[in-house]
Amino acid sequence: MTLVTDVRLRRVLDSRGNPTVEADVLTEEGGFGRAAAPSGASTGEYEAIELPASEAIAKAREDAVPRLVGEVHAGNQREVDAALHAADGTDDFSSIGANSAVAISMAAAKAGASVAGMPLYQHLGGTFRGNSFPIPLGNVVGGGEHAADATDIQEFLSVPVGAPSVSEAIFANAAVHQEVHDILIDRDVPSGKGDEGAWAPSIDDGEAFEIMDEATKAVADEVGFEIRFGLDVAAAEMYEDGAYQYSDRERSTEEQVEYIADLVREYDLKYVEDPLDEDDYEGFADLTEQVGDRTLVCGDDLFVTNTDRLGDGIQQGAANSILIKPNQIGTLSDAFDAIELAVENAYGHVVSHRSGETEDTTIAHLAVATDAPFIKTGAVGGERTAKLNELIRIEDNAV
Repeated sequence: MTLVTDVRLRRVLDSRGNPTVEADVLTEEGGFGRAAAPSGASTGEYEAIELPASEAIAKAREDAVPRLVGEVHAGNQREVDAALHAADGTDDFSSIGANSAVAISMAAAKAGASVAGMPLYQHLGGTFRGNSFPIPLGNVVGGGEHAADATDIQEFLSVPVGAPSVSEAIFANAAVHQEVHDILIDRDVPSGKGDEGAWAPSIDDGEAFEIMDEATKAVADEVGFEIRFGLDVAAAEMYEDGAYQYSDRERSTEEQVEYIADLVREYDLKYVEDPLDEDDYEGFADLTEQVGDRTLVCGDDLFVTNTDRLGDGIQQGAANSILIKPNQIGTLSDAFDAIELAVENAYGHVVSHRSGETEDTTIAHLAVATDAPFIKTGAVGGERTAKLNELIRIEDNAV
């Protein structure tokens, strides 16, 4: 049986050394699941609300746990997540905290899978096939909110589109990460790392494009399959006083659309995330019309894994894909709803980590379970490789 018999909550460290919420869910007959909430640095205005970890734990113990223990079954994800919503009573989890909600939601899914005796991706599969593997997007050069004194664009991502397997794609991204390091040394450019393990050199965007172009082509020649690259512009973080503020200039909305479109054409970019402000549906629609037939224009801050905002985007033709972050909306059920709406309307979905991560591997299973074309989970670093190594294990067990 999957009746929940206990929910335990504690503070643990995320990859930035900040406290976050970890949940254990126990069921009858020994079912067990454990999950931890990640946290973002460049967060959208419309995301579900994360509370300080201690406050989120206290509120969840008071309001959510009594609605779960002895009341719901971990094998019924909708039932668990409905109880979390009822316990919170707001539209954005501002009462118990999205960090406590998502930790409990994911832990319950794992508990349900353990009772069923199946891998989490199969348990989550539901109406999706769950039999293909996502292409990993590897963050290899970064700046913005993730690193000081680096590029204006937040992430330059390796995209191994030609990889014959997820494991070869993962190792290709690691090789691009190393190749970037070698190029920086050759150019006598010192570099530390940002929050997600990407190199964070003190260079401008133009040089970053040169380095990424050189690195992906060099590694593609070595491995024998196509590797392209993409961007997370995180443009909402740049948008101020009606313009996009770069280190060397500012761009109007029209200039930003043209700038990104030109980059897509020049570098054959495979992926462009948040190229415009989080409220600029019209700008997203304009860019999508120009280059949406050749690249994924992905909404993160624009959509925040929210079906209402995604529905608005679909109506206006804004973007052609959505980033899926369970903690951004609070529960796995809400994330699934966003994925289903995207799939129904021919939008791609990209399952994603956060800049402040834990060793939790739920998103690897979520990506496989929903046939996500891409997963965004970095290239190096223990909390990132936890997801990547889990993808390798899933692939190996599925063969």
